[in-house]
Amino acid sequence: MSKNLKIFLGVTYLFILIVFLYFIFGIIQVNRLDDFSYYKELQSNLDNYISTNIFINLFYFFIFGIFWVVLLGFGSPILIISGILFGKWLGTFVSVLSLSIGALALYSIGNYFFKDLLKLILEKKFDKYISLFQKNEFFYFFIYRFVGGLGVPFFLQNLLPILFEMKKRNYFLSSCFGFIPSFFIMNTIGAGLNIYVKEASSFSLINLILSKEIYLPILMFVFLMFVSLLIKKKFFNDRN
Repeated sequence: MSKNLKIFLGVTYLFILIVFLYFIFGIIQVNRLDDFSYYKELQSNLDNYISTNIFINLFYFFIFGIFWVVLLGFGSPILIISGILFGKWLGTFVSVLSLSIGALALYSIGNYFFKDLLKLILEKKFDKYISLFQKNEFFYFFIYRFVGGLGVPFFLQNLLPILFEMKKRNYFLSSCFGFIPSFFIMNTIGAGLNIYVKEASSFSLINLILSKEIYLPILMFVFLMFVSLLIKKKFFNDRN
């Protein structure tokens, strides 16, 4: 059963990826990628399309985000995209909710079908964290999400709690709250890119970086990384 599920997930992921890439490259004019006016046209068309029915498009993105996480997709690209499409506030809301639910779904699937296999592969590597999480699973997993998973790939972060059999309620809530700071920053960068393309007459990397819509979230990101390092040192160093 687990082998069939692996094949199904792999084939489904490849299918969605191919459809997504086909859709993207089907609407993108490759010969105009060096033309800034082309990006302004895309931005205007996207804004018009999203604004015609914002709730339906939020729902589509919400469902896509869940499947994206379940099929082992990376977190950062979808956060930038949600910021571009919906702005920093709505983008943060829909991405936090959809990725948290997607992570919970992946955790449930992994816990049901691959629990023994994951423990065999991961338990020794993450043994120093298991006892720590077991002290207070909600608090420490919230901190773990907040600091970005200590550099662990996103899909592995979502599966790690299988090792200490975390309660699903705690998993979902600690993920939601832990995601908010970094997700807000990434969505703000996406929204800033959208604003820059809308307002600029020509592309300049320096002007892009110096625009407040970009440099402010970058500064926020740097500050978050600094705080994360302090938290990591306090809670996740080798002496704990």
